[in-house]
Amino acid sequence: MKNILALLLTAITLQGCAGRPAEETPAARRNSYLDYSGRDDVLSGGVRLIPITTPKGRFNVWTKRIGNNPSVKLLLLHGGPGATHEYFEALDSYLPGAGIEYYYYDQLGSAYSDQPKEPDLWDIPRFVDEVEQVRQALGLDKNNFYLLGHSWGGVLAIEYALKHQQHLKGLIISNMMASGPAYNEYANKVLMPEMDQKILAEVKALEARKDYANPRYMELLIPLHYEKHILRMPAAEWPDPLNRAFKHLNQNIYIPLQGPSELGLSGKLLTWDRVADLPKIAAPTLVIGAKYDTMDPAHMEMISKKVRNGRYLFCPQGSHMAMYDDQKTYAEGLIKFIGDVDEGSFKPAR
Repeated sequence: MKNILALLLTAITLQGCAGRPAEETPAARRNSYLDYSGRDDVLSGGVRLIPITTPKGRFNVWTKRIGNNPSVKLLLLHGGPGATHEYFEALDSYLPGAGIEYYYYDQLGSAYSDQPKEPDLWDIPRFVDEVEQVRQALGLDKNNFYLLGHSWGGVLAIEYALKHQQHLKGLIISNMMASGPAYNEYANKVLMPEMDQKILAEVKALEARKDYANPRYMELLIPLHYEKHILRMPAAEWPDPLNRAFKHLNQNIYIPLQGPSELGLSGKLLTWDRVADLPKIAAPTLVIGAKYDTMDPAHMEMISKKVRNGRYLFCPQGSHMAMYDDQKTYAEGLIKFIGDVDEGSFKPAR
C-alpha cells in the first residue's frame, strides 16, 4: 500500500510540473531576442528601405529593426518635423535589455530616406498615410504594434491613432501637446515671461527682421531656450546622437510645418488642435510629460485623462528631450507601460 501511495504521489507531482511551463531563463530570453533566423533583413543588419506611394510618386523611407519579439514591436516616430531617428539611440541602453523589438524610421524627407523637393508632400494626412504604409510593410498589427511619437512625432501618433487605431496594441505620446494654439499660449504666458527679458527682446528683434540665419540668433537661443527647455545640460556636452539629429534637420520640412521661430508655432501646425477628439482614442496610451519641457506638463497629463485608457508618466528632471535629461524615469516608465500592456495587466490611471 505504501508503494502504491508513493507512486500516486510521484505521478501527481510530475503531472503538476508538466502542466506548468518552465520559466524562461534570462539566457533563453536573450537567445530568443537575438534569434534572427527566418528574417529577410539579416544581411543588412535589420535595415530595410520601404517604398512609399505618394501623390508625387514613389519614394523610399529608411527603417532599421533591432531585436526579435513577436508580441512587442515598437515603431519610433521622430520629431522635427524633418529631424531623424538618431536621437532615439539613447534607448539602445534600455530596450534590448527589456526584450523590446523596436524600429528606427526616418520619415520621408529625413536623413537616410529620400528627400524629394516636393513641398506639397509636407502635410499631416500625407505623413499619416506614410506611417500606415510603413506599418503594413513591416508586418505590424494589433497583436504586437506599439507606436511612440515624440514631439512632431506625437502629432503623427495622435493623428494615426484617430484614423488607424484598430491596428494598435499600444500608443505612446511623448512630449507633445494636442493643440498648436495651446502650445503657443504656454510659450507666451509661461516660458517667455520666465526668460531674461533683455535677451528675449534681442531674439524677438531678429525674428521681426526674419534674420533667422544670423549666427547671433542661435547664439542667444542656446542658453536662453535650448539649455533650459530642450536638453538641460550645456550644449557643449550634448550627446552625439542628438547633435547628429540636429545637424541633419531638413529645414525644407521644418519651416513649412513648425515655422522658422524656435519660440512657438507659425507654420501649418499653428491651428492644429485635437483635444476634442482625444476621447475617441481607445488604445492603451502612455503620455509622457516633463517639468521643464517646451510642452505644458499639465496639458500632457490632461491628454492622459481625455483618452479612454491613459496613463501619465511625469519626468521631474526632464525637458523636451527627457529621454536624455531624465533618462531612467523615461525609459523605465516606457518599459513598464509596454510590459503591462503585453501581459494584459495594464490599467489606466485616473
